[in-house]
Amino acid sequence: MMNMQSRNQYLKEVRVEYLKTKSKKKLSELLTEAEKRTQLNRKYLMDKLKPKSNLDKLAQEKKKRPQYYDNSVKPALVRMWKIFDCACGQRLETSLKNETDKLRSLGELDCSDVVAEKLKQMGSATIDRKLKHTKQIELAKKKYAKKHPLLYQSIPVKVFAEQDRSSVGNIQIDLVEHCGASATGQFVNTLNSTDIFSGWSEQSAIMGKSQENTNIGIDNARKRFPFAWKEMHSDGGTEFINNHLFRYSIGTNLGFSRSRPYKKNDNCLVEQKNNTHVRRLVGYLRYDTETEINLLNDLYQNEMHFYKNFFQPQNKLILKERVSGKIHRVYDKAKTPYQRLMELPEIPETRKQELKIIYQSLNPAELKRNIDKKLDKLYKFYEQKNNSQKVDNKKQISPRFSGVREIPVSVR
Repeated sequence: MMNMQSRNQYLKEVRVEYLKTKSKKKLSELLTEAEKRTQLNRKYLMDKLKPKSNLDKLAQEKKKRPQYYDNSVKPALVRMWKIFDCACGQRLETSLKNETDKLRSLGELDCSDVVAEKLKQMGSATIDRKLKHTKQIELAKKKYAKKHPLLYQSIPVKVFAEQDRSSVGNIQIDLVEHCGASATGQFVNTLNSTDIFSGWSEQSAIMGKSQENTNIGIDNARKRFPFAWKEMHSDGGTEFINNHLFRYSIGTNLGFSRSRPYKKNDNCLVEQKNNTHVRRLVGYLRYDTETEINLLNDLYQNEMHFYKNFFQPQNKLILKERVSGKIHRVYDKAKTPYQRLMELPEIPETRKQELKIIYQSLNPAELKRNIDKKLDKLYKFYEQKNNSQKVDNKKQISPRFSGVREIPVSVR
């Protein structure tokens, strides 16, 4: 269907032939054709095809219908829209009817009686039409800029299939929170790092998620790996995607990649270790003191480092295929990270000898006993901390509430 401009251009061309034609039959055919193409009434077409009609008028000469809701209404409408939290037309219509007089009496809305009456009469469609330009300007201001867009562009996104799984040194990193039931305030986080090929894993406890502390945790974990890092892969959190860590990767000649937002499978190996190496070990309690950081780091560096990497076999997925609507997974023979490293030709023989000496000096049963002892020590300190906090809270409770029975802390 023609728009108004195309229709008027067509009628101007038809009018030239229409005015020259003397035959009634030909005139009737022209009108029939124009009526079919423009969907206009026949009598109205005859008026438009006269020698002088509104086809010849310029846009500025055409008579405009006066606006009822003119520019005097718009400032008051915008003011009401902002007061009622940028509501849509249907909701704002009710507010205009009910609250205009009240806001005028409170001095929050400055407008005349005429404008106030117009506001109360406005329909939802008119409100949305009048506010269209204002919404485009005001709501655009509320859109936050992307976090470090240039930095995010400098760190490539890699899905798990794109990460190098054929050699050691490609590390997935993540943070595990020890915040308990509340994420307020500062609390301890465990920085977990896992090699994609061998499964070698290291943990380091840090306070909070600051960029510098995260950098220190990565550096501490990296020093305990028996091989050099080639690339680290993190999620998209600002504790990793920041200038501190980006400069660190450049200064140490490390590759740096990141996961897609909300796609945990891009970092799947370290996500598994978050459960098996951290959550199952220390649980979901809140740790927020320096003593607890020291206890956790002592556990990670002196027992967990040896127990998990030298004595905990891991299955490695080597094939996944779909057969008749079911996914079949094939795993290799379970091996410890230490065994996988000893089979690699790229690990120097001197390094293998060092690892072999360490392995022969270790007693897994003794390591397990030490792990349990240190976990008990950590939990006892956690209970003492909570009990001391309860005593402090009781001192602040009013006497009429002193008889309330407290719920005991759940035992690990």
